[in-house]
Amino acid sequence: MHFGVILAFSEFLFFCVGGMLADSSLSLQEKRCFLYWDHYYDYVPEELPWAGAERWCRQRFGFLAAIGTAEDNQKLTSFMHSMRLTKSLWIGAKIKESGRGTFGSHILTFSGRTDTKYAKLLKQFSQLRSVTVCAQVQFDSTYVGVSTVFSYSIPSFINEFQLRANIVRGRRIQLALLVHGVHSPYSQAVDNNGRWHHLCVRWTSQGGGWAIAADGSVISSGEQLHVSDNIGAGGVFIIGQEQDTFGGSFKKDESFVGNITQLHIWDRVLNADEIRSFVEDCLVVPLGLFFQWNISTFEIETSVQVHEGFSQCQGDGFQVTEPFDILWVDGTLPHFHNISSDVSHPVNKGECVAFEPLTGAWKSEVCSKQKEALCRYDKDIYEQMQDLSSLPPSPFFLQVKANSIGISIADYLLLNQSEYPENVSVANYITGLLFEAADQSHAKLTSADLLALTRFLGSVAELDFENEANNSETVLSLATNYVKLASKIIDVKYSLEWLVISEVIPGPYVIIHSVDILAEKLSDILFTIGPSIVLSTENIDMQLKVSQLSDVGKDLVYKPKCLSARNRADEIQVPDAEISQLLTSGYSELIFINAYYRSVEYHLTSQNPDSLLLAGRSDKRLQTSQLQTAVISSTVRDPVKARNVPTAVQYSLSHRPVVGYSKVAIPACVFWDFRLLDGQYAGWSNQGCQVIKFESEITVCFCNHTTNFAVLMQFTEVQWGFETEIILNKLTFIGSGASLCALVVTLTLFTVLDIPKSDRTSIHKNLFVALIAAQVVLLSSDSATNSETACTAVTALLHLFFMAAFAWMMVEGLLLWSKVVTVNLSEERRMKYYYLIGWGLPVLIVTITLAAAHDKYISDRYCWLNVHNGVIWAFVGPVIFIIMGLFIFLIYGVYNTEIRSTIKRLKERRRALNFSNCATSRPSSSLTSSRPASSPVTGSESLAKDDGLQVTDGFNLQGICKMSFYDNSVVYENPAVANERQLSTPSLPQGPDEELSCCSQSPVTSSKVVLDPGVKNKNCRRNGCKADYPLPSGREDMEDGCSLHVPIELEDRSCSSVNVVSLKRVGSLYLD
Repeated sequence: MHFGVILAFSEFLFFCVGGMLADSSLSLQEKRCFLYWDHYYDYVPEELPWAGAERWCRQRFGFLAAIGTAEDNQKLTSFMHSMRLTKSLWIGAKIKESGRGTFGSHILTFSGRTDTKYAKLLKQFSQLRSVTVCAQVQFDSTYVGVSTVFSYSIPSFINEFQLRANIVRGRRIQLALLVHGVHSPYSQAVDNNGRWHHLCVRWTSQGGGWAIAADGSVISSGEQLHVSDNIGAGGVFIIGQEQDTFGGSFKKDESFVGNITQLHIWDRVLNADEIRSFVEDCLVVPLGLFFQWNISTFEIETSVQVHEGFSQCQGDGFQVTEPFDILWVDGTLPHFHNISSDVSHPVNKGECVAFEPLTGAWKSEVCSKQKEALCRYDKDIYEQMQDLSSLPPSPFFLQVKANSIGISIADYLLLNQSEYPENVSVANYITGLLFEAADQSHAKLTSADLLALTRFLGSVAELDFENEANNSETVLSLATNYVKLASKIIDVKYSLEWLVISEVIPGPYVIIHSVDILAEKLSDILFTIGPSIVLSTENIDMQLKVSQLSDVGKDLVYKPKCLSARNRADEIQVPDAEISQLLTSGYSELIFINAYYRSVEYHLTSQNPDSLLLAGRSDKRLQTSQLQTAVISSTVRDPVKARNVPTAVQYSLSHRPVVGYSKVAIPACVFWDFRLLDGQYAGWSNQGCQVIKFESEITVCFCNHTTNFAVLMQFTEVQWGFETEIILNKLTFIGSGASLCALVVTLTLFTVLDIPKSDRTSIHKNLFVALIAAQVVLLSSDSATNSETACTAVTALLHLFFMAAFAWMMVEGLLLWSKVVTVNLSEERRMKYYYLIGWGLPVLIVTITLAAAHDKYISDRYCWLNVHNGVIWAFVGPVIFIIMGLFIFLIYGVYNTEIRSTIKRLKERRRALNFSNCATSRPSSSLTSSRPASSPVTGSESLAKDDGLQVTDGFNLQGICKMSFYDNSVVYENPAVANERQLSTPSLPQGPDEELSCCSQSPVTSSKVVLDPGVKNKNCRRNGCKADYPLPSGREDMEDGCSLHVPIELEDRSCSSVNVVSLKRVGSLYLD
């Protein structure tokens, strides 16, 4: 039957024997552990108390078993069945001593409105300069009207101090505070839902400051509420009624209906954190506590009911059995438990949880009982432990074995055993021998040696030192040997060995944690040893010192002694303001514990995965940071109560220079969080810490708590150093500021000046608005780098406005295109499309980018798009597209306006160059030209004669025709009169039959003349021009100032002869 159960889970169950993997053919009695998912569960047959069983598991770098789900619980039950186990076993759960937010309490119940029910506090009041009253209250939701929670009156004044509620059906309950007859305004406080609520009121005579808090949050506050005097002494404090006379005359309509419990009074003002602690943790602050809830100190009217109950501090109400919280030793969150609680089997605080193999049920039992146990190990850690255990003995192990006399010290170094010293004397002896062997051994320690020594130091730190208070010499000797051995094994020469076992333990941080535990235990017996302890080695410096706070004149500074030249600036201090706060809180003598670990940063190289912030869960930006400094710690401890006192510290740590590197370093002030989360340390965290000052070789930090501190560096690839970046930031500010001013001035001019409205003007205005907004956001972007939400918002705005600027540039390109190409759209319709492109397109791009990459939208260092994961293409891609579009628009516009016109003119020139026959002049022919031009051609008689031409009496002229290569004109010129006048005729008739006018009002203005002999010169006369030379067929001479335009048909002919009229006084003739 048992084999059938095993086979049913064979897909994920693998059994092992004696810590080693085994074959399934072994008997059931030999099977002690099994693999379930990624954990090994190991049965411990030895009966031990819960603390001993928990130590047994931790000695093998595991924990008592944690059970997270009902399925896990079922699988373990099946495993126990296969083992034929019947006795209960310890698992890693414990009932919380003071469960978070739980308490047992007597509750006063006021049922129905009456003028008789009350509870009077039998305590003598003195004058109160300040007061805080907190209580847990449950209002009856069926009653409305004024309700007095409590009232305090003195003989000389009745309404001295009251908390009143106004209940209106369907609305939130309103609260008001009354001090010496002065009434604060009613404020909305809590829902009228019948649930329990925490109410606190506070008042001080200094300025009359007051506040009302509900469920841990201040809902209303103010000043000037009775500032003249203190709250009077000798009064009567009554719960549930308002007093109209001193101690009596109650009114039914103002009585309280509901339940009240846990009422406390302080003679000082509680701050917001203290009120929140009372609400969330049921933590009653002892400082200034005037009255603590105690039902025996009340005179209770007989009709007021009193009963007991248990409550979660932030729960919905009370219940009969006390609620409880479960703590898992490995930090597993308690999502599941299988404990049943009833009146006959109550669950008691501080008890431990045992597992019933037969039923799978859990039960709480006294932790000192002897029971078997069940351990759980991480799969990788367990298997690596088996590998290290199978290695041959190391030289260090052999050296220890040779040095030990009378006691087998080497057994403490065997990883498959769980030996640990029984007392301080034995621990001191073994620690001394181990240090001597490590110091004398010429061979380096192996990874297995480091693991064994780390486990041994952890077991020594857990010893009971209080019983050795009278043996101070032994304790001090143990502390010295302990620190020396710890310093030896964290030396930088063992970096590689630490890297090998990094999967089992998180590097040397386990050593730091053990040293911290030892230091706290030494501080509890420090008075028997001396006023201070100073232990300084090569890699560790530790100091414990008793200090009278009244004698501390300035900041309490700790500077290690084992500083190197580079670390000379390393120090940690408790500021003077914190010392004053400690004195105010009632502390007079405290122990200050400080430690310094010098070589830790060298173990965490870039090749070591532990160097990264693997557990920096509070800030994703720190996940690629590296440890660059030593580790320094500070703890303030109260020797009377043997507990740590929270206080703020300031520390400075030096590091390698970062200026001048190709990478820029961003510092992060962090501490190592030793809390366990699912079996692993929480790791580095920056909660409560901030950078005060960052220089090339030193970083100054401030943290609001005490622990182990360091500085992480996040390196980013850049091409300049830190100082250069500062200069570039200044230049950016100056350049952007100047650009912003110019843009504002330009936009103002566009708005103020009377510029005609047009598409182009509107586009320019929108472009200026986008650029102005982008520059404003850019100049303010540095202030948003500390907040991820603000930085994301700034990045989105920069993305939007710069994208909009490029979009409006594209719109201007579209406008240019519409001017060149005929677009059948009105200007108003075009602007609608332009606005859609200029603003709608950027909004769409930014929205899609944020939705698709909201968690990786911004860069690590700046408020801009991430350039490492492709998000930057949401900006670069559209910009490239817009630039390419603008280039295309430009090419098309230039081609359509200039190139096509130039090609047309070139074609016309080519046709003109083909003209060769200019001898025959026909009035009907014409030669077109776009503009006048002058190209001289010889036309005088002497020139004709020189060229062999014959000139008749004004009719025939044999000459040479010359062409202008600058335009299409053909010119005949008489040099003799070339300087007298030069007339051009650029204009041509619209048709072959159109007559040309002959006159021009200026030499530049062209006229037209008809040279047809058959046509009278009537046009010349009509236009006021007369020819001063004889024309053929008896025409009159033309007057000076006439310009002759002779149309000539452009044909492909030879230039032989031409018949023209006699040009006696004409300087030049343009054939255009």
